Amino acid sequence: MEIGEKIKNRRISLNLTQEELAERADLTKGFISQVERDLTSPSVDSLFVILEALGTNMSEFFKEEKEEQIVFTKDDYIENIDDENLNLIKWIVPNAQKNNMEPIILEIEAKGKSKTYSPNEGEEFGYVLEGQVKLCLNNKEYIVNSGECFYTKGNKTRVILNNNEKKAKLIWITNPPNF
Repeated sequence: MEIGEKIKNRRISLNLTQEELAERADLTKGFISQVERDLTSPSVDSLFVILEALGTNMSEFFKEEKEEQIVFTKDDYIENIDDENLNLIKWIVPNAQKNNMEPIILEIEAKGKSKTYSPNEGEEFGYVLEGQVKLCLNNKEYIVNSGECFYTKGNKTRVILNNNEKKAKLIWITNPPNF
């Protein structure tokens, strides 16, 4: 870890000059400059004072922040084949259950269906990529064709059917995660 660079970045983010940081930490501007360029290593006491002047502490400063994955590829997908219901679920954002929403790609073979989902407090969105599906919400049925979408509260029992002779494919997103 480049301590000097990290101190410099923190100082700059707070719009402080080296002189202002040195004054707050009761150190010299030259010492701050050398620390930021990694020409000298501060003692534990000096580092503590510098970090305090920057509004942080040792544990926060040295905490390694794992970069959040933003883009997911097919290699990241997790797949599950449901032979009984003739469908394939692709979790396209792994571990999405920790997020506010959970997107999947659902492929339903001819005469297949999704799992039946119980009511919850969330919302759902689906976009049909291929084919045609029947969205069943309690006792109401809706036909959704390729290029069309649905949006509904999760307060009803839900299942998606493919009563056709061709495979259907859709993106289905729930909030909160429910798959």
